[in-house]
Amino acid sequence: MNDPFKQATGNRKVLRADENAAGRLDAFLTEALSGEFSRNRIKALIEQGAVSINGATVLEPKKKVHPGDSFEIVLPAPEDPEPKGEDIPLDVLYEDDDLIVLVKPAGLVVHPGAGNWTGTLVNALIHHCGDSLSGIGGVRRPGIVHRLDKETSGVMVVAKNDTAHRHLSDQFADHGRTGPLERAYQAVVWGRPWQLKGTINAALGRAGDRTKRAVKREESDDAREAITHYEVVERYHEKPDGTCLASTVECHLETGRTHQIRVHMAHIGHPLIGDPDYGAAFRTKANLLPEAAKSVVNRFSRQALHAFMLQFEHPSSGDTMHFEAPMPVDIQELVAALRAEAVTGS
Repeated sequence: MNDPFKQATGNRKVLRADENAAGRLDAFLTEALSGEFSRNRIKALIEQGAVSINGATVLEPKKKVHPGDSFEIVLPAPEDPEPKGEDIPLDVLYEDDDLIVLVKPAGLVVHPGAGNWTGTLVNALIHHCGDSLSGIGGVRRPGIVHRLDKETSGVMVVAKNDTAHRHLSDQFADHGRTGPLERAYQAVVWGRPWQLKGTINAALGRAGDRTKRAVKREESDDAREAITHYEVVERYHEKPDGTCLASTVECHLETGRTHQIRVHMAHIGHPLIGDPDYGAAFRTKANLLPEAAKSVVNRFSRQALHAFMLQFEHPSSGDTMHFEAPMPVDIQELVAALRAEAVTGS
């Protein structure tokens, strides 16, 4: 490369490839930057539309590089890595000197990260709890011992001191096998499992994407044990042969992997209604519903998943703490539409 990266005005970097340039765009730029950014960071910048080749924006990290290509990267402005307190309302179920139990609404990210440095649960907790969270569990995840996906609602516990953080973290790592920890979710899924009660034991790993997960063979390098116990608690539009269009399932986690319930239910053929990552292929099933229910389902904009119950041992007293939160309004409306049509519809 004759003319390596030079800093352009503002937050742009530009370069021109020499006669030996070849390979994938993300790999090429990572090497050209000499370690200034990781390959994953370069890949993310490409997918965000921050990279152009010969004046045209490129969104594919695997795009081939050719000699003489001209590249430009627009770098985002630096962001403050230390989260600040923000006055975001919290639905608190319980609070003492050791911990706080709350109901996270759908749409709220738990802790700051790429693209979500503000407006998170952590920002709200820092404002609510003040300096008591400082330094517990890391700067960006103070007090966080478990999390819920952005679009999953439900009960969470957050530690307020180091002792509570260690004690609660150990409980979640143990998955309740030797203590009272228990987590239960309500999910509205397409169809219904043939067995109304069962266990899904299928290891999970990355799905060739930094965010999605997939069922993996146990011998795969990134496979991690994942076990979900489920029970069908309500069925909608059931037919004489026992099949139905949708159902509400209660899931109890024996492990807590990323997207575990979403991937497991999709794996057995019953993805969550509204799930954009694992249930997109089932969207047309809404056409089988009566118009009123169809309209509600088509408007439902997230996975229908709610962490309704959390139980754990209090880190100081040793008491078993049990908390439940009702379904949020949007899932209640979804269930009501399915339930009403199941009774009155054809």
